[in-house]
Amino acid sequence: SRSTDRKTGSVHVHATMAEEMNELARKLSRRAQINEGELSGENKSSQIFNPYTEFPEFSRKEIKDYEKMFKQYDTGRDNFIDLMELKMMMEKLGSPQTHVGLKAMIKEVDEDADDKINFREFLLIFRKAARGELEFEGLKDLASSIDVAEAGVGGAKGFFEAQAAKQNHANKFEEEIKAEQEANKQKAKEAAERKAAFKAKMAHLS
Repeated sequence: SRSTDRKTGSVHVHATMAEEMNELARKLSRRAQINEGELSGENKSSQIFNPYTEFPEFSRKEIKDYEKMFKQYDTGRDNFIDLMELKMMMEKLGSPQTHVGLKAMIKEVDEDADDKINFREFLLIFRKAARGELEFEGLKDLASSIDVAEAGVGGAKGFFEAQAAKQNHANKFEEEIKAEQEANKQKAKEAAERKAAFKAKMAHLS
């Protein structure tokens, strides 16, 4: 049985190594394409990419709204949403994710294996959502939290403001509870001091 365990462990290690090698091969292949001029480090494909023809299911207004959303969270202004920018986005949507969860979200739509989301991949999230093809819950939350088709960017802005107001209300409520608790503690302390002073006075009189 020890031999079997060793074989099982060996198979698992080999499988993990094979997966890592495949991932590395994908990245090396992309870098080779960049060096050969097929792609650009700035993602030359995005210059050729036409969202209106590739995503005909969305209207021009919807695509422009998605683009505004994308740019809103592309704080680095590099035409990508990286892991930290996605983290901030999900927190603002009220659906914070773990580091592993964020990586899984990117991986599901990361067709060029560069560990970040370009605008085309961002649109894929909403296409897959419409088709019911999204696997990771974080992406489902992202797609369902903002329905740009109905609300537009103004609606998205309103959504974020509502989320912020909700959070502020919760914070205010928490502060009021703390203030009330502090007031009760102070009252109890004053009552204990009065009681102690009364006892001391009575002891002195006796």
